[in-house]
Amino acid sequence: MASFPEFVNEADIATSHLIGELSTPASPFIQKSGRETWTVAFAPDGSYLAWSQGHRVVRLIPWCRCLKRFLLDDNEKNKTNKVLLRQNSSENQKTPGEHTIDCGDIVWGLAFGSSVPEKQSRCVNIGWHRFKFGEDQLLLATGLGNGRIKIWDAYTGKLLLNLMDHTEVVRDLTFAPDGSLILVSASRDKTLRVWDLKDDGNMMKVLKGHPNWVYCCAFSPDSSVLCSVGAGKAVAAAGFV
Repeated sequence: MASFPEFVNEADIATSHLIGELSTPASPFIQKSGRETWTVAFAPDGSYLAWSQGHRVVRLIPWCRCLKRFLLDDNEKNKTNKVLLRQNSSENQKTPGEHTIDCGDIVWGLAFGSSVPEKQSRCVNIGWHRFKFGEDQLLLATGLGNGRIKIWDAYTGKLLLNLMDHTEVVRDLTFAPDGSLILVSASRDKTLRVWDLKDDGNMMKVLKGHPNWVYCCAFSPDSSVLCSVGAGKAVAAAGFV
């Protein structure tokens, strides 16, 4: 039976309430995909919320700035929906900036990664073979409907890598939480693929065994085990020790 950590008061969950709403804009593109909002992700250091807002667009929002605009006045209980406005250009430039990224195809999966273990809650230098980045680097991986995975610099919105090996939709992505920059992707092509972003994004291995689409994947907190689920009530686990 599933349970919550000791620090979570289950009684508080019943009293939770909406603090804000992100509104999907009208489509800037003439194409079939619409306002699908299929995935969101928080940066491990809490700096960003990544939001797949439809029309193949991902919006990177500085989370502290977002929360400030979502804060509710306790005396205004009826005003629970507050629409996020775009950042003011006069705001402190040292804080993370907001970015809107056109990924080129429908976005199914999002994941943040850095070279620092998640428990340390900050990002520092990342050592790459070909790519050399500055301090406080944060990466965003996007899994697309055309089977591609694009890696972005979260602080600038620039495309860094384009990983191409899946033959179907990339449904989910997850980074190992130990800071190794190992990325795992789950796809409708019935496989999971393991990528080493410290080695120029080279694919390390293909994990097979699911008889149908793979929907989701997740690492254990110590990065030693990867679990995945797929169609047909299939669950699989792989060791990474």
